[in-house]
Amino acid sequence: MNIKKIMAVTCSAVCLLTMASCGNKSSKKREKVTLNVWKMEDEALLQQMADNFVEHYKDEADIEIILGNKPEHSMTEYIQENPDDSADILYFADDQLDQLYNAGYLLPITENKDQIIADNGGRYTDVISCVVRDLKLYACPITAGNGYFLYYNAKYLNESDVQSLDSILEIAGKKNKFFAMDWSSGWYTYSFFGGAGLSAEANPGGTYNVCDWNSTENKYKGVDVAQAMLDISSSKGFKSTESPIDGASDDSVIAFVSGQWDYENLRGIWGDDLRATKLPTFTVNGDQVQMSGFMGYKYVGVYSGTKNPDWAVKFAEWVSNYDNQVERFRVTGECPSNVEAMQAEEVQSSPAVVALGEQSAFSVRQNVTDAYWTPSSLLGSTLAAGNPDKIDLQELLDGVTAEINAR
Repeated sequence: MNIKKIMAVTCSAVCLLTMASCGNKSSKKREKVTLNVWKMEDEALLQQMADNFVEHYKDEADIEIILGNKPEHSMTEYIQENPDDSADILYFADDQLDQLYNAGYLLPITENKDQIIADNGGRYTDVISCVVRDLKLYACPITAGNGYFLYYNAKYLNESDVQSLDSILEIAGKKNKFFAMDWSSGWYTYSFFGGAGLSAEANPGGTYNVCDWNSTENKYKGVDVAQAMLDISSSKGFKSTESPIDGASDDSVIAFVSGQWDYENLRGIWGDDLRATKLPTFTVNGDQVQMSGFMGYKYVGVYSGTKNPDWAVKFAEWVSNYDNQVERFRVTGECPSNVEAMQAEEVQSSPAVVALGEQSAFSVRQNVTDAYWTPSSLLGSTLAAGNPDKIDLQELLDGVTAEINAR
């Protein structure tokens, strides 16, 4: 074979090898990633955020996101039942942080940590300090001000009327209407005891509660507060209901206690008559006492046992960024934690945001263990029903407090 033929064959072989090599490179498969999310927010909203995330990173990975419906107040319990089957991304409220952290279930957020902290007001703000341990950030904030306040219908009540619960109840009763509040939830029951100077909070380690609702030594005793609640429940203008907005729909409820999540629906019901403000005062032993409330924050964190830590962190940062916090506000009415998002004109124009700010001065961060919820809720239901079994109030409070403080 002559030299020209040898060179031709050699060149052909090289070209074939090069083409094969290029073909292999171009056909290389993208990384396959599956992320499981335990959510606590509107499924359609989270699905939209997940779809946008997948689209944004489509050139880097083939991502599948699976949504699982788990309420935020029991994330630790769910993981403990089967740690190997935990979701990669966890949505939770601030009162779950200590339990998740102490159990070692949260992965520190290191990528963009300083930016996340700055975006949410800095390391000394409550929403950030809640999730910092040993200078490490353990979750991304998604909402601030998870609290409640008073909505009222200006067709029936004015600014002066709503300063006092006594006035609201009197006016509602005369008009055959109602002031509504969910006393079957310990979240709301706290507002009366907290307002009167009694407390319920977890110990520093988040392992048990310290509650003094049965106190006989404070300025206002526990039985004073319980009696005040009984007086309220006996009013013609009072109704305890889990869904007060239904009463607003049929015009039977003219004022109720709730949060930002009801704002959009209520705006469609009351229209220009919708008003919102801090909670009113109520009568305890002849005194007007300002109702308190629980405030809280919501977070998204990454399970420490995830098989895709980098992508899980990216997703947590994605759903907590400026755009998604503003979008979450548009859909759910929940107040952003992102400082820039909070200053957005559409957020600041919400009466609910203003009312939440007013009530925050009289509220405390929700910080209780799971042991709090059942007994506090049963107490509220009992008092809303007028204490039908006529249980001695001190005895009732002693039992409830013992259950809340159980270790």
